[in-house]
Amino acid sequence: MDKLKIFSGSANREIAERICQFLGIEHGKAKVGRFSDGEIQVEIEESVRGMDTFLIQSTCPPVNENLMELLIMLDALKRASAARITVVIPYYGYARQDRKVTPRAPISAKLVADLMEVAGASRVLAMDLHVGQIQGFFDIPVDHLFALPVQLEYFGNIGGRVVVVSPDAGGVERAREFAKRLKNASIAIIDKRREQANVSKVMHIVGDVKGKVTILLDDMIDTGGTIVQAAEALVRDGASLVYACCTHAVLSGNAIEKLNGSKLHKLVVTNTIPLHDKVDKLQHLEVLDVSPILGEAIKRIHDDTSVSSLFV
Repeated sequence: MDKLKIFSGSANREIAERICQFLGIEHGKAKVGRFSDGEIQVEIEESVRGMDTFLIQSTCPPVNENLMELLIMLDALKRASAARITVVIPYYGYARQDRKVTPRAPISAKLVADLMEVAGASRVLAMDLHVGQIQGFFDIPVDHLFALPVQLEYFGNIGGRVVVVSPDAGGVERAREFAKRLKNASIAIIDKRREQANVSKVMHIVGDVKGKVTILLDDMIDTGGTIVQAAEALVRDGASLVYACCTHAVLSGNAIEKLNGSKLHKLVVTNTIPLHDKVDKLQHLEVLDVSPILGEAIKRIHDDTSVSSLFV
């Protein structure tokens, strides 16, 4: 481990420190500041020549600030002669812009991938990408992790007849895999119509939820509109309890107010995005720690052993 160095930007310093604690190593010394005009200033304060370096940064809000900070730190490590630089992205911003949905629209998820490669990334370690095909946007190795192990541990003993609910057709595979690993769980799908970005309307539920404990499973909660409407639809159709479970708690706009006024019994998220003061404002919140998964993956990449076996 003497050739392993871990650095992080300012987006999610807490999870980086938890990973270092898990691995039993010190956090790398780097100074990230701002010039008077707002430009980002980075200085790596220890030698990384010939080192296997890992740079941890969630590109969460403020997305553009955190992304630019990541790119500048990458450039600094590359110019400091690090042997390999693996970017660890607990949350990949711009992931929802993964295809052209209208004429003359950008594919921003691909642009972000290109920027990281040009800046000096040798490898990428990401968690619960919005869609799996984002891995193909990179011309460098990508290891795709899932928060599934910690989520299953939490929901493993909730009891009752459980239905895992996908809030849209695109999440059916995720819901099916989750239900398969829970004992005697079935799945249901919510059919929704999205009129515009960040606005959705729940239409009806495909599957039986009457008298059952339901788990709304998604990769992220942004404005909260989909989850709140889905919870109302599930209660309307007779669900006894409604949990919401997601990996990335973006919680933009008035999401907290929506969620606090919803039919949810509990909201279960992970610490891929720092919640700071939102923890005190959100009712019935449970935050799961994914740093052991990220830490174990970092160790295996450094040791050149299998990462995929984490999920077998």
